[in-house]
Amino acid sequence: MAQNAFSWELFQKAPIVGIIRGLSAEVVAQILPVYREAGLTTIEITMNTPGAEAMIKQALETSSEGLNIGAGTVCTKDDLDRALDAGAQFIVTPVVNKKVIKACVKRNVPIFPGAFTPSEIYNAWSFGASMVKVYPATSLGPDYIKDVKAPLNQLKLIPTGGISLDNIATYFKAGADGVGIGSHLFDKTLIQQKNWSGLKDHFAQFVKQIH
Repeated sequence: MAQNAFSWELFQKAPIVGIIRGLSAEVVAQILPVYREAGLTTIEITMNTPGAEAMIKQALETSSEGLNIGAGTVCTKDDLDRALDAGAQFIVTPVVNKKVIKACVKRNVPIFPGAFTPSEIYNAWSFGASMVKVYPATSLGPDYIKDVKAPLNQLKLIPTGGISLDNIATYFKAGADGVGIGSHLFDKTLIQQKNWSGLKDHFAQFVKQIH
């Protein structure tokens, strides 16, 4: 599986994890090339999306060149096994599950577990998380990232939830190592209209905000 390993170099180019939830396989197949052309590099397909495993497999077969493709909403060891069997290159969870984190560390698969409080964030990190997904960031805001990083500056944090074009830059200024974005990135209207060039421009605006 080495050729399908997660690339940190790709991630650093555009430290955004795009979160695909509840879209159809056809739509995902259309989005992936557009996503890459816009300069984005890392995408997660959530395990509670119908047909998630098939989508992850399909994405790896057709679009893995220049993209990191992972699985999100991995809550249990069973979810994890299904995600890894599908070939997921990294794992994102909404909660701190020690078993899931340790299993990823053992297999050398990057994992970004979701945590909210400083204790949860620190625990996730101490279990071996590659980065900790601060979730939901919606109610916390960029200052929270700055405050947590002050005493714990060795932690890598990837706030997720409520991040949009308007505030993405402030999160990076506050010290975020990346961000996770779902609905603000995958604009429903553009997708419903199958306006792929509009979607590409929309994606490109996010890339511009981080550079």
